[in-house]
Parts: sequence; structure tokens; C-alpha cells
Amino acid sequence: MSFDDLSDQLASVVAVTVTPFGADGAIDEKGCAAIAGRIVDGGVSVVVANGPGEFSALSPAEAGRALRITVDAVSDRAAVIAGVGHDVATATTAARLADRAGARGVLVHPPAHVPPREWVDHHRAVAEAVPELSVVLDVRDPRIGGAQIAAVADSCPNVVGVRCSVPDPVWFAAVARDVGLERLRWVAGLGELSAPGYFAVGATGFTSALAAVAPQLSVQMLNTLEAGEFGAAMEFWDFVRPFEELRAEDGVAAVKEALAQLGLCRPDVRPPAAGLSEAGRSAVGAVLRSWSLL
Repeated sequence: MSFDDLSDQLASVVAVTVTPFGADGAIDEKGCAAIAGRIVDGGVSVVVANGPGEFSALSPAEAGRALRITVDAVSDRAAVIAGVGHDVATATTAARLADRAGARGVLVHPPAHVPPREWVDHHRAVAEAVPELSVVLDVRDPRIGGAQIAAVADSCPNVVGVRCSVPDPVWFAAVARDVGLERLRWVAGLGELSAPGYFAVGATGFTSALAAVAPQLSVQMLNTLEAGEFGAAMEFWDFVRPFEELRAEDGVAAVKEALAQLGLCRPDVRPPAAGLSEAGRSAVGAVLRSWSLL
């Protein structure tokens, strides 16, 4: 797969999967493969392993194992992207392992609380370490603008896309145009609730944790956005809003609780995440029943 191939695939639902754990606390390998397979069976063509929800809770060895399981399960049908991060050495080691494991690209989780110049240096170092592998930047800091993104892309032709995780469509519209809407693939990074606003000003894909639970809903929203049918997209927005608000509040715990109620994995999470309250579990169940999944 060339850089352009992955860039094209990013114009879609980019599903962020979870890493289920067994009763012993280790990775539930069968569950991990089944969840990834279910996402792709639902019509999604890009899967992120070790995404932002659980990346910090996994050891490097566990992250590598979760990636290999995901690649083995779906790489013949979908592009797998590996989340990498922490310091430059750890991120570049993980990126090289991802390349060998068969990932089509890496999503670079940004370091926290670094000034824009250091952000550029960090991402440039990771991208330069794997010149044969596609790289997607994840921008979560509104101080990062078009100049910083372009500086990394100028040095690294393997940078193919940007996951925009700043909750501000005006910021996104300006940044994407400063870099060039056609130069990189622009992905709305905050799920279905942000997707219509970002698509209206230039995004062509969105990341989705919902896709691990109900991939068909994410694909349907994408179809309406691609068709420019924003009224229909907002009907899906209303439909998925209760779950997405739970996920915004409780993160990966809400996703795993939903999957547990569907019989796909245990609801276990690791610190810094915390499990849901009884009220939270009931709320997740109510959403799943409203979707006729229970």
C-alpha cells in the first residue's frame, strides 16, 4: 500500500478499537480479534489499534501484541493503523514494530504540554524514523497551527493525514486551509458528534469509538455526510448522541460496558480509566435497547 492508498482510505470512518482484558487482567486475545472483525464486518475499512482511549494503560509489549492480533484478524480486509507515543525513542521503536507487524500506518499520540516548536521536532523525529510507513498526526492542542503541521509535512512526505482533536471547527477550518485542504487528509477526531461541523468546513473522514459498538451507525452517518445531506446526518447525530455523551464522560469504560452487555468482552478497564457506576451501566443498556441491540 502506498502513502496515497492510506490517504484515500482515511476519507472514511476510522474506527478506534478497544483492548479487552480477561479475568486474569491479561489481554483477551480472542475478544480482541472478534471486536476488530466485527468492526470490519460492519463496513469499516480503517481500524486503529492502541488508540487514545487505552494507549497509556498498555505496556509496550501489550500494545505490540494488541496490534498483531488486530492485524492478523482484519488486515486482509482493512487498513490497520497503530497508535504510538510517549517519548521519541519509545514512539519510534513502536512505529518500527508496527511496520514489521503489517500496520499500514501509525497515529502519533502527541506529547502533553510541549510548546509548538517541540511538537514539530517530536513528530518530525517519529516520521523520519519510519520513512516507508504512512504517518497520521493527532493534533489536540489549539496552539498547533498550519505552520507547525506544514513544517512536519514539508520534511516528511510520509505524513498523509491529520486527526483534528481540537473541539473548534473554526480553528480546524483555518488550519486545514493554511496547510492546504488537498495536501493532507483531514479527519475529524472527536467522533460522530463533531463530524457534521468538521465535514461542513473540509473534513472527509472521522474517527469513531462508536464503531466498535455499532459500526453500521457510523457508516450510515458517513454516507450522509459524503452526500452532503446534513439534515439526515443530524438525524443520526440525534440518534447516537446519548451514547456519545456517555462516552465523552466515561471514555473507554462506556465502550467496554456496551461491548460487555453485547456479550463481546468483559467491561474491565485499567487506571487511569475507571469502571462505570450502576447508573452508568443502566444508561448504556438503555441506549443499546433503544438501538434494538439488546
